[in-house]
Amino acid sequence: MINKNDKIRIIDAVVNLQTPEALEFRPSDRRAFYVDKMNVDSSIFEGINIDDLLGLMDKSGVEKAFLIATKIGQIGLPGSYHLPYDLISKEIKKNPSRFYGLAGIDPTEGMPGVRELESAVKDLNFIGAHAYPHWFELEPDHRKFYPFYAKCVELDIPIQIQVGQSLIYSSAAPKRSTGRPISLDTVACDFPDLKIIGIHIGIPWHDEMIAMAWKHPNVFIGCDAHAPKYWPASFVKYLNSYGQDKVIFGTDFPVIEFSRAKNEILNLGLRDSVLEKLFCKNVERIYNLK
Repeated sequence: MINKNDKIRIIDAVVNLQTPEALEFRPSDRRAFYVDKMNVDSSIFEGINIDDLLGLMDKSGVEKAFLIATKIGQIGLPGSYHLPYDLISKEIKKNPSRFYGLAGIDPTEGMPGVRELESAVKDLNFIGAHAYPHWFELEPDHRKFYPFYAKCVELDIPIQIQVGQSLIYSSAAPKRSTGRPISLDTVACDFPDLKIIGIHIGIPWHDEMIAMAWKHPNVFIGCDAHAPKYWPASFVKYLNSYGQDKVIFGTDFPVIEFSRAKNEILNLGLRDSVLEKLFCKNVERIYNLK
């Protein structure tokens, strides 16, 4: 049985950059969410340099991380901001053996945004796309997302889509929860070649997310943003049985710290073969990592 002291290959597929340079783009009203509500350590919330991030990864055995160039809402609206693709690309170039890039999408940008996504993949070597539907109050099956989905298929890259309840991340811009996992049903039917990863498990509609991953060969689940010791029993059972090939590891760092996620997962009683798939094998297969 694998324990916390064993050497395990771990790839974290959902990580947010917390360097001072990245945080210059973040609005100043996020402390209530990150620190007060989610109990993120204040020192991490206020910013850590890339060496400290790598140190936390090393301490927890995280071999590689996917850094997200997030697009949080439509620029110009309260609470919104976009993290430049070039900022993520710069960190990848410094540590190419440790980081991969995910390109955030803003569905309101239309074709200019689609072209920017294509450039991120072809010119900056990003390996996937990432979307926060609730920040735009658009369901994942809304037509504004479809040009981006089509481009992901053309580029042969997966897309991460947050599903489940959204919280109040900015008091200036509370958003509806538009990420019901059942909305992925339409997307998966219309784009059977699109690799769709429903991140954040889908809580409180996690059974819907399980149903979508069971139904569609091209739909997967990201287990980030929720502390593993609180994962719903049905999700743990799914992960440890017929869903063992369909779930990828992520933390949504800094929401969940690397070591906490790893140690709590190891306490769930999952089979060793399942742990290996969860921590690295599934994500390597889905993203065609070498």
